[in-house]
Amino acid sequence: MKKTFKLTDPKKAPARQVEFVKHEIKKYLARERRKTPEKGADYWDFDCKIGKEEATATVVHVAEINKSIDQVVTSGDEQFYIEIIAKPARRAKMDPK
Repeated sequence: MKKTFKLTDPKKAPARQVEFVKHEIKKYLARERRKTPEKGADYWDFDCKIGKEEATATVVHVAEINKSIDQVVTSGDEQFYIEIIAKPARRAKMDPK
């Protein structure tokens, strides 16, 4: 997903628009996680970037997406760019102690 979201909508309150954007991102992540991983992979990992625009997007962890969106909202920006790329990954085994 590579998309620029607008945080203003004439038909919605700003808080509702932010909730809508977060929900759409959550649906995308869930849809990608439901896909069967490639052979040799255990799960889907995500490379995420977020920023005011594509050129200034910074790398964030998937768990930090909502916090990053909240920072964009508090800074007063009307839109932001998000990029979420799914990649197959394999869990590392823990050392038994």
